[in-house]
Amino acid sequence: MGKETWERVRGLYKRYRLIIRYLFFGVCTTAVNTVCYGLLYEGLGIGNVASTAAAWLAAVVFAFVTNRRFVFESTRQGRRERLMEFASFFGCRLMTGVLDVAIMVAAVDVMGWNSLLWKLISNVIVTVLNYVASKWFIFQSPRQ
Repeated sequence: MGKETWERVRGLYKRYRLIIRYLFFGVCTTAVNTVCYGLLYEGLGIGNVASTAAAWLAAVVFAFVTNRRFVFESTRQGRRERLMEFASFFGCRLMTGVLDVAIMVAAVDVMGWNSLLWKLISNVIVTVLNYVASKWFIFQSPRQ
């Protein structure tokens, strides 16, 4: 690729940096969630709801750290500010976690559909909702 192409790619990255980073770490979070779920549900035979909840918790912790530091580059420094940020993040993720469980119960337990396929579908839905919540409500710069 020529210099002009690299400049164009760099410009696109600068313009869409937030979305690109969120998608990258969203894929990583989905991998954490899916692998944990698969190990627990398929590997260890733990129930669907318990496996979904444990995978969700692992993914939330991973997502908070990566979103705060690498995606939204939060500058909140005080202990109270960071705690409020985590509480907001956890609260929003709790709501989408409930949606994740509902989707998995409906798809796997009620309909008998493929558990890993529906785990991925559920994660796509949840990732979109989490992006909106993170961008507009959680990781905003403190007002000066």
